[in-house]
Amino acid sequence: MRTLNKPLALIGFMVVFLAAIFCPFLKVPLKANWNLYQVDTALFMITYGILGVCVLFFFIRKLNAYRISAWILVAWIILSFVLVYLQINNYFGLKLIDGLLAKTLHLKWGWGVLLLGGLMVLFSVNKGKVSKETENK
Repeated sequence: MRTLNKPLALIGFMVVFLAAIFCPFLKVPLKANWNLYQVDTALFMITYGILGVCVLFFFIRKLNAYRISAWILVAWIILSFVLVYLQINNYFGLKLIDGLLAKTLHLKWGWGVLLLGGLMVLFSVNKGKVSKETENK
């Protein structure tokens, strides 16, 4: 039987929601810091879509579906970080230009905050201890 830590889940939802909007994800030299929406609109929309599915399963108390969607959210955050990193380092396909681009664009700390929120959502569901009274019923 699974248990749900509701405060941890709600805090995780808020961290992911606010991190995607307000935290810097990429430093662009002449434009300052970019949030997730400015980095890539598709990444932003898919992240919010997966987060919305997690919130839906949280409120209708489908814990197995919630746990699976939380795993998908964390996997998506890691995958999106890797994709942005690879896009920065291989944008044009030319070694010299890509090297210059990789030196000017820098990943920022917003990725860590987004991953922390996703892990909070993931770890809010755990296996609860089954008591002897529950087993006998």
